[in-house]
Amino acid sequence: MTTLRNDPRKVAIASMVGTAIEFFDYYIYAAAAVLVFNTQFFHSGDPLSNELLSLSTLALAFFARPIGSALFGHFGDKIGRKKTLVASLLLMGGSTVTIGLLPNYESIGIWAPILLCLCRIGQGLGLGGEWGGAALVATENAPDGKRAWYGTFPQLGAPIGLFLANSAFFTVSYLWGHQGLVEWAWRIPFISSIVMVVIGLYVRLSLHESQVFRDTEQQGKLQKAPVSTVFTQHLKPLILGTLIMTATYVLFYIMTAFAQVYSRSPAKLSDAGHPMGLGIEPNVFTGLLLLSAIVFGIFTSISGIYADKMGRRKFLLYVTFAMIVFGLCMPMFLSNGTPWTVFAFLVVGMALMGFTFGPMAALLPELFPTEVRYSGSSLAYNFASIVGATVAATFAVQINANYGILGVGIYLAVNSALTLVALWLSKETKDMALDEVLAY
Repeated sequence: MTTLRNDPRKVAIASMVGTAIEFFDYYIYAAAAVLVFNTQFFHSGDPLSNELLSLSTLALAFFARPIGSALFGHFGDKIGRKKTLVASLLLMGGSTVTIGLLPNYESIGIWAPILLCLCRIGQGLGLGGEWGGAALVATENAPDGKRAWYGTFPQLGAPIGLFLANSAFFTVSYLWGHQGLVEWAWRIPFISSIVMVVIGLYVRLSLHESQVFRDTEQQGKLQKAPVSTVFTQHLKPLILGTLIMTATYVLFYIMTAFAQVYSRSPAKLSDAGHPMGLGIEPNVFTGLLLLSAIVFGIFTSISGIYADKMGRRKFLLYVTFAMIVFGLCMPMFLSNGTPWTVFAFLVVGMALMGFTFGPMAALLPELFPTEVRYSGSSLAYNFASIVGATVAATFAVQINANYGILGVGIYLAVNSALTLVALWLSKETKDMALDEVLAY
């Protein structure tokens, strides 16, 4: 069989560019759900109800993501990573552009939120198949001893996508004002993503399949039903992988969605007497989030170095404990906060986010053998999105209203403790070869 090896640097760039595009599409929806969709697509007499309905559409993608991971994981383990990644990018990009073209509630009534929800599901299906393939392309082509480092490149797609998405909304708001953003200019980032999709397709179509997948295919180890094999033969690592990833999701959506709602909401008290917001201007928070996204990217890169030296498990045990402490200290940053304390909260939180998110592209795939690696790692990653992120933003808003910021911090700390237990029960994977299988 002819050996076609990818240049690891080319693979790193390709995985980073592809995931950056996917996460850009994903995050512009999150930004629009907070800033725009509550007025454009939902029509009730209560502004808070409209806001909660808009935020609840975020959860649709999280329920769709495991379906996408099963669908794309099946084909990724059957026909290869490259073709599957191209398909996931097309689905994600097509759904995003369509959102930018949708009529609002005033134009077509109830069909507006229905179509919006369908497109959001399409985004979830696409991203559900995206992450596992990108992580595998990076780690299966990585040099020995550097899998965690190379695995951080697809993870960098998250902070890059976050930075680009918020830059797009910041720029649009600056050029046309908040009113113009809400009325029509919000569509520009969605429609413009078609340019990024074309670039991503060009990069991905130039890759070859990884050698470890080709070897598995040649040895006849490919499974007829890889998803079924994961559930019947690799259930324990699937559960551990899901729980290991859970706190990462909770932290991220508290940092981005909840913190944004809390910061820009009027400084008034809830019925239980807790502050519901800080009254910070939306563009001010967006600027702070842009700067913290840079911190997110830097610490994501650094995490790969330490995860390769210390081991994924040991490094993440330290980081997860720090997340528990951060959650319990949350009132120090946000109770009666100012833009400066909010910025400090974002910097510390995004540093921890980078540290916990970076090693996941190495750790989760290493829990599964090559023939089910796409399916297993994708399912664990996206099941965690249901456990940790489907209600993170809306639930945190309600917790804050009833129990204050400390309640939100305890919510993060409890989920982090759950992840800490899963890490404690897992095994170290840094020195194992990708054609090995850990016994659980």
